Amino acid sequence: MGLWTDRVVPHLVERSLSVGEVMERREQLCVELQGRVLEIGFGSGLNIEKYPASVESVAAVEPSDVAWRMSAGRRAASPVPITRSGLDGQALAEDDSSFDAVLSTFTLCTIPDVDRALREVRRVLRPGGSFVFFEHGLAPGPGVARWQRRLDPLERRIAGGCHLSRDVPALISSVGLRITGLDANYLAGPSVGRPWSYVYEGTALVG
Repeated sequence: MGLWTDRVVPHLVERSLSVGEVMERREQLCVELQGRVLEIGFGSGLNIEKYPASVESVAAVEPSDVAWRMSAGRRAASPVPITRSGLDGQALAEDDSSFDAVLSTFTLCTIPDVDRALREVRRVLRPGGSFVFFEHGLAPGPGVARWQRRLDPLERRIAGGCHLSRDVPALISSVGLRITGLDANYLAGPSVGRPWSYVYEGTALVG
């Protein structure tokens, strides 16, 4: 990874994904968490303050050392114990069926082999465990979707490998996770931002 991706992108992500509506929806999402949780794409720890009391511990998968350092203050203030668990969501350093929940927020867009990562998510979840996700991706309108595909090459270069046009529900379902709740819509904002603002928020279960 280059200097831009290593040093600049984590700060851009922090600024763009810590705004009011996104943080409110993080809180709504995290209510679903309980027990032992694995968070892929932990970033600068924006979800930490949203963990409910039902969470016993969090294993954080984060490839960026810069983002991990940015999360230090939030981790130190957290009542939930948080440990770093590897750098690669495509090859999780955890045992089979060892987590009650896996959390992913704005992460699946950047993982190169997203199918492999989701198979790893399924592997580490216990039977009945939940995959809780809040991701942006392919919009339903053909006009916006065309722009997403056109912008994908540029987006990958400037945003750390981010894809705009991934069909998140289809990817999750393809690995055998059963989606039990899904809310899909645009975040508030001007229409020019729609290639970036279509989001999927939901839960999928093992078995």
